[in-house]
Amino acid sequence: MTCRIAVNLSSGFDPGLNAVIGGVVSAASKLGWQVVGIQDGFEGLLFPERYPSGGIVDLSPELMDRMIGASGPVIGTATKVDPFRVRTINAENQVEEVDRSDELIELVRKNNIDAVISVVGTRALSVIFKLHRKGLRTVAVPRSVENDIAATQLSFGFNSALSRTAEILEVAREAARSARQIAVVEVLGEYSGWLALQSGIAACADAILIPEIPYDIEKVAARIRAKLQGNVTHALVVVAEGAHSVVPQSDKRTANPLKHSLSPLATGHEGGHVIERSGYMAKKIASDLQKLMNHETYPLTLGPLVKGGATTAVDRQLGIAYGAAAVRALHENQSGVMTAFVPPELKFVPLSDAINKIRTVPSNSLFLQTARSLGICLGDES
Repeated sequence: MTCRIAVNLSSGFDPGLNAVIGGVVSAASKLGWQVVGIQDGFEGLLFPERYPSGGIVDLSPELMDRMIGASGPVIGTATKVDPFRVRTINAENQVEEVDRSDELIELVRKNNIDAVISVVGTRALSVIFKLHRKGLRTVAVPRSVENDIAATQLSFGFNSALSRTAEILEVAREAARSARQIAVVEVLGEYSGWLALQSGIAACADAILIPEIPYDIEKVAARIRAKLQGNVTHALVVVAEGAHSVVPQSDKRTANPLKHSLSPLATGHEGGHVIERSGYMAKKIASDLQKLMNHETYPLTLGPLVKGGATTAVDRQLGIAYGAAAVRALHENQSGVMTAFVPPELKFVPLSDAINKIRTVPSNSLFLQTARSLGICLGDES
């Protein structure tokens, strides 16, 4: 029976990380198991000399009772170190990438860790899957403020980001009203438009542009121009960072979002090309609309700003439930699985069903139907 388990976090910050860890610690303590945290992803094991604690910290119920509501994760997050491609300086003083995955698994064994619960996003799932195939006993917990992990209906962190985004959009709308401008607000969403779509509906945006629906900027301009007749002098456009315009027939390419890789530097596609992340789409849409409409616009990019602040009750309870479910999976002798919220249950799905897939907004989505019924422009019709 597993008696000493470890928790680690992939790179980046999402609301509710400590809630997941708290769920793991609470559920494990009921079974009499010990829980430790690997600091900064797997770096605590690969580079123990960097940490006063040796890279591993004890996670007691008493500690988590104090930290579960804290905003920053108690064990830190990875800095994008992939154990299959660890950058090192060789004998010739050159930077090279080395596969340290076998060494990592041996370090897990030497530290008497029976299993690892990894709280990861889309990119890191494939790393955990490869480690599992090499013999690591592991359970993954999905985290994503973009809600783009395919095998689950809801990743923790999304609800908090959604609430914060909607609040900021309301402020942007009021600013636009006061200045008589068109506010163009870019939100997170490289490959899926859940955050833009749902926050845009909540803020009653005039247009919402998402990666799943290529937009025609002239149609967007026509819809906003029609609204600005009479006494209305402002508008709100919400655009996901991965939104892209209709590609001319002569320049169309195979529309596979994963073809461009899940690189931290990759984002949406403009004219079939990968464009630089963060801020590009807000500036482009604002500039294009101003040229077409002769109405002052201003771009605003939210980016990771929406990841900060307090965690919503929904994310906190979901995070705790995910953590407890991961322990239950190990107790049931499962490995190589991911906890997934499939309403009304938390289930376990094989990692092979979750990797290299993106949860996108389907064409028959209730949220798309709602947006259209509200008269919100989605860029595909005048």
